[in-house]
Amino acid sequence: MLSARSLFQEIVDNDDSFQLFCSIAASGESQGGWENARIAALVPAGMRDLAPKITRHGADEDKHGRVFNALLRKRGLPPVPVPPETDYTMLLERHGIGLPHDKLRGGEQLTEEDVVVYLSHSRVTEQRAADQMNMLVRNFGDHPEVGKAIRVISNDEDNHLAYCHEELLRLAGQGHGRTIQRVLRESALAEIRIYRDVSLAVMEHMGRLLKWPAPKSAALAAGIHAMYAYERFSGWHQMVRLRMPERRDALGGAPVSAPEFA
Repeated sequence: MLSARSLFQEIVDNDDSFQLFCSIAASGESQGGWENARIAALVPAGMRDLAPKITRHGADEDKHGRVFNALLRKRGLPPVPVPPETDYTMLLERHGIGLPHDKLRGGEQLTEEDVVVYLSHSRVTEQRAADQMNMLVRNFGDHPEVGKAIRVISNDEDNHLAYCHEELLRLAGQGHGRTIQRVLRESALAEIRIYRDVSLAVMEHMGRLLKWPAPKSAALAAGIHAMYAYERFSGWHQMVRLRMPERRDALGGAPVSAPEFA
């Protein structure tokens, strides 16, 4: 029977698939770290109170990249190049989710609307990240090799999502509500499509590495398409709702290091 637990167990147990999985994850997290660091440096003067939280967000993403690379080192495996069709972060940027990298590479200060757009995009992508990591914690939180890493990253992703909710609600109260709702909707509908495409690409690569039979690959692809159909019909609404989180000021303190990995 196919399940998230059995599939991830297969990936973890095989060096080649584990190497690809960790490489994809490390690359995406490191890219997110760079993006947040640049946004923090370019925040407009009237929103400088956000800069430490955006910096903390970026530091967490950098830490996650180091964690995945450390898992590879523990097995004596080097990172491998990330196939472009599996690069979730870059595909998001290419489809307009996130601030353009050309803008972030420059030195021009961002506008308030840029920051609102960044936080709205982040609320959508952090929902995906938090959901994925919570699923892994349920199934692998006690795994002797990857369990500690998964728990550390999951806690951070929950913090990131809480921070996005709280800051967007504050900005909505300052008159940015229409922009926030528009960007949330556009981002959610684009993200679910990109996530579907990336999931299909990742499963295709994993299938080759693990020599899955055609019926198994077809069943997994059908499941991914079914999830997309659900999200396109109604599931995306979860990504655009805003509510005050239980974790208040989730990124207000110093970042928590992970010396056991990095």
